Amino acid sequence: MLTLKLLRENPEFVIERLAVKNFDARSLVEKINTLDTERRNIQTELDSLKAEQNKKAALIGGYMKEGKKAEAEAVKAEVAALKTKSAELSAKADENQKALDAAIVLLPNLPYKLVPNGFGAEDNLVVKQGGVIPELGPKALPHWDLAKKLDIIDFDLGVKITGAGFPVYKGKGAKLQRALVNFFLDCNTSDGYLEVEPPVMVNEASGFGTGQIPDKEGQMYHATVDNFYMVPTAEVPVTNIFRDVILSEKDFPQKMTAYTPCFRREAGSYGKDVRGLNRLHQFDKVEIVRVEKPEDSYKALDEMVAHVEEIVNKLGLPYRILRLCGGDMSFTSAITYDFELYSAAQGRWLEISSVSNFESYQANRLKLRYKDAEGKTQLCHTLNGSSLALPRVVATLLENCQVDGEKVVIPECLRPYTGFDEI
Repeated sequence: MLTLKLLRENPEFVIERLAVKNFDARSLVEKINTLDTERRNIQTELDSLKAEQNKKAALIGGYMKEGKKAEAEAVKAEVAALKTKSAELSAKADENQKALDAAIVLLPNLPYKLVPNGFGAEDNLVVKQGGVIPELGPKALPHWDLAKKLDIIDFDLGVKITGAGFPVYKGKGAKLQRALVNFFLDCNTSDGYLEVEPPVMVNEASGFGTGQIPDKEGQMYHATVDNFYMVPTAEVPVTNIFRDVILSEKDFPQKMTAYTPCFRREAGSYGKDVRGLNRLHQFDKVEIVRVEKPEDSYKALDEMVAHVEEIVNKLGLPYRILRLCGGDMSFTSAITYDFELYSAAQGRWLEISSVSNFESYQANRLKLRYKDAEGKTQLCHTLNGSSLALPRVVATLLENCQVDGEKVVIPECLRPYTGFDEI
C-alpha cells in the first residue's frame, strides 16, 4: 500500500499518477489525509494527557509525605478524570485507525513513469516481437481437438470429476507437463534463483501482504472453516516468506523460484477465449520472485524480462512483449510486462507471463524492510514474474509444432525432460 508520508506530502502527485490507471483518487486521498490529521491530533492530545497524568501522580506522593491528605485526594480525582479522558481518546484513536486502515488499502499502486495511458488491452504497447509464426496446413487443428485426437488431455473427464476448467492430462500429455515444470525450474535455478516448495494454501495475512485481499478475494478459492485461501500464484506464499522481515545490505538480492498448482475462480468470457487450455480454474505455473533495494529494482526488472525471454526463445515459439497501459495493470503493480505467444491454429496471441515491479507497495503491507548503510530502516522493493505459466505454453506448443494434425514435434530443449521427440 502507499505510505502515509507520500499521501500527506504529495497528494496531488498521487492523484495525478493514479489517473493513469483511470482511478479517480481525489476524494479517497482527501479522506485519508483528514483521518491522518485527526490521528496525529489525537495522539498529540494523548501524549499531553499522559504527561499531565505523570506530573500530577508525582504530586500525590509529595502531598502524602507532607500529610496533606485532602490535597492528595483532590489530585487523585484529577488524575482519575484524566485517565477517563485518555480512555475515551484511545477508543477514538482505535476507531480512527480502523477507518484509516480500511481507506488506505483501497488505493492502488502508483504506475511507474514509463507506463502508457490507456483503458484496456488494445492500448498496451508492444515493445518487442520475436520468433517465426509458422504457416500451418489445412489439416491443422486447434489444441483442444489435437489433444483429444492424440489422447493426451481429457477435458470431458475433468468436467466429470470436478467441472469446467479442470482438465485431466494423460500419458505423454502428463509427462509434457512435468517436463515443462522441470525445464522452467532448471532455467531459473541456473540463473541463481533458489528453488522453494511453498504451501498451496495461505492465510488471510498472506493474501493481504501481496495485495490479493481485499482486492481479489472473490477470485480466490476459500476454505471457509479454516479461513485459508488456495494460492492464485506462487507469488503469494513465496513473497510472504519475507513478511515482517528486516534484511541487511548483505542479504540482497533475494531470488526465489517455485512451482505450484494455481487456483482461480475468475469468471471468463465465452467462446474461443475459454476453450481448451485458454482459461482454467486450476493450472500449473513456475514463478520467480525477487526482493531488491529500491535503487536496484528496475535493473532487476530488466533482468527478469530478459530471463523470461531467453526461456521463450529456447522453446522456439513466436512471442511478443508488451508494456501494459495503466488501465490494464493490476491493482498492486507499478509496471508490468506481459509475454504472449502466437497460437497459429487459433490465429491469436495468448498471454503466458507477467513480469512486474511492485516497488514498495507490497513491502509496506508486508512490513518488509532493510537497514541501509547508515543503519536507517527502509522499505524493500518486490518483483515477480511467471516463468512460465503452463496451459497456454502447452496450447501454443501443440498447435505450432503439429504436423498436419497428426503429431506434435517436441522442441529440442524439452526432449531430455520428456524422453520422447514427438507425440
